[in-house]
Amino acid sequence: MRLQEGITLDGRYTLSRRLGSGGMADVWCAQDSGLGREVALKILHENFARDAEFVERFRREASSAAALQHPNVVGVFDRGEVEDTYYIAMEYVDGSSLRELIDRGLEIREAVEVTRQVLSAAEFAHERGVIHRDLKPLNVLIDQSGRIRVTDFGIARAGSSEITRTGSVMGTAQYLSPEQAQGQDVTAASDVYSIGVILFEMLTGRVPFDGDSPVAIAMKQVSESPPPPSSINPAVPPALDSVVLRALAKDPANRYASAAEMHSALDAAEANPQLSGHTERYEAFVPPPEGGDNRKWWWIAGAVALLALVGVLLWLFVFKGEDVRIPGVTGDDVTAATLRLQREGFKVEVDRIPNAQQPGTVIEQDPPGGTRAKEGATVTLSVSLGPPPVEIPDVAGQKRGQAEKRLKKKGFETRVELTFDDNVPSGRVIETSPVAGTLLVPGETVVLLVSEGTESVTIPSVVGLDRFEAKSLLEDAGFVVDQDSQNSDRPEDEVIRQLPAANETRSAGATVTIVYSNGAGTIVLDDYVGQKQSYAERKLAKQDLDVVVRMQGVENESDDGIVLSQSPAGGSRVSPGSRVSLVVGEFTPPPPRVTGRGVLSR
Repeated sequence: MRLQEGITLDGRYTLSRRLGSGGMADVWCAQDSGLGREVALKILHENFARDAEFVERFRREASSAAALQHPNVVGVFDRGEVEDTYYIAMEYVDGSSLRELIDRGLEIREAVEVTRQVLSAAEFAHERGVIHRDLKPLNVLIDQSGRIRVTDFGIARAGSSEITRTGSVMGTAQYLSPEQAQGQDVTAASDVYSIGVILFEMLTGRVPFDGDSPVAIAMKQVSESPPPPSSINPAVPPALDSVVLRALAKDPANRYASAAEMHSALDAAEANPQLSGHTERYEAFVPPPEGGDNRKWWWIAGAVALLALVGVLLWLFVFKGEDVRIPGVTGDDVTAATLRLQREGFKVEVDRIPNAQQPGTVIEQDPPGGTRAKEGATVTLSVSLGPPPVEIPDVAGQKRGQAEKRLKKKGFETRVELTFDDNVPSGRVIETSPVAGTLLVPGETVVLLVSEGTESVTIPSVVGLDRFEAKSLLEDAGFVVDQDSQNSDRPEDEVIRQLPAANETRSAGATVTIVYSNGAGTIVLDDYVGQKQSYAERKLAKQDLDVVVRMQGVENESDDGIVLSQSPAGGSRVSPGSRVSLVVGEFTPPPPRVTGRGVLSR
């Protein structure tokens, strides 16, 4: 479906301007004719709309988001289907994004207050089983009253649905939790991590992990430790450092158990900014002060050493166990490999990493198969997550063949859709779906929207139509209409000619000229006043004009049979069959009169 300003979706939402585009959907500002309000319309990309399972989750999760009525959550009003895709209608927030505020710079107290409100929104959603999955500054809005509003809960995960099963990594790499980057299960702790990244960026002006590509950033999220915010901004107090670093823990179990717990930690950090939670939690062992009871101290140290020695001896002589041969499970499915190792008496740890092999395949084991180890020892399995996601390159403006070759080199399948475009030459790429920069697993399909150039339209026939009807018909076909009038015997305003002719083709927006009758006629009347009636009638009959004669008495015999007046007047334009009225003089002699001598006189 081609989206553009002015079109109306579902008979209700008229698109006014495009607000943005993401990996899953385009967002438009639209006018809701039903309720007379502006809304933000999120329209699903067509490649996702063709996946029935994805669409079902999209619809279910839109319903879940619609239930999130909270002061810090952008409301979802409606969802629906139009042509071959689906949409969510959301509250339109007139304001700025948190990205703009970060770019301008925030004070520490402002950053903390923004985080509190984002946590309130997340806490409300988590309590209802909805996880955002893509918290980032662009999804945090500030309305005209200064209130924080979190948007895009429409792509959240409700309950146990897995919206990433399409192979596309949803979310922005700088704000992805480590488990999201590895394609693992996403929980409320994933949102806590993203909020930690946002707080880090508000405090320092930069994200904790950045790189040349989304994949490089995602790998850092998994493997590297974040720096304390105070190492970048010395004004950040130790307590706030501790809050951020705990939120950014790699293991979800080591983060705050909930958004509410992080909210409380922020309150505590603000109340006592110099208290460092990390130094308290991992406090080093300190020996007793000088002058204390050293003999007691040595007794305690000796007892601890003795207990340690007994433990070692017990392990060596009682629990040592026998050496067992480790089975080779490389290439097996992780479930089957785990069961096999456990049957042999080994513990199993799984380390999932991106790899070209099928997801769930054991690609390496440590210790390797065939070696021997004590029963109860741990075998670590490196398991494939499948190929790592790859960034879709920007191929807009390239020739179709070049673009297909470049995408296939990245491992993507391609599908081409053709459309007319006035600005992009024929055979070149307009855009891709998903858009360039989106992370997608190799093997997935990227749709190329390729231009067919300017659309050619067949000119309809409008000769014989009323000029107003003709103009409307041509404009509906995409043409600009120019009009000229001409003397004609056809009825006034009837189109008598068109240029170019009907059934020729021109590009949309070309000009078509219509020539219409002004109703004046093609015959120019001669002036017959003073001419004999017979002459006037003969001339008018040759012009196929209808002559009506009215006689009028005259006193002079010389005016007898002479045209005294005509209508229309000489010089007027008429059409064949038109009526011309002539007034002709008629002389009547006076009666004779008798004189006194009996002589007749006149």
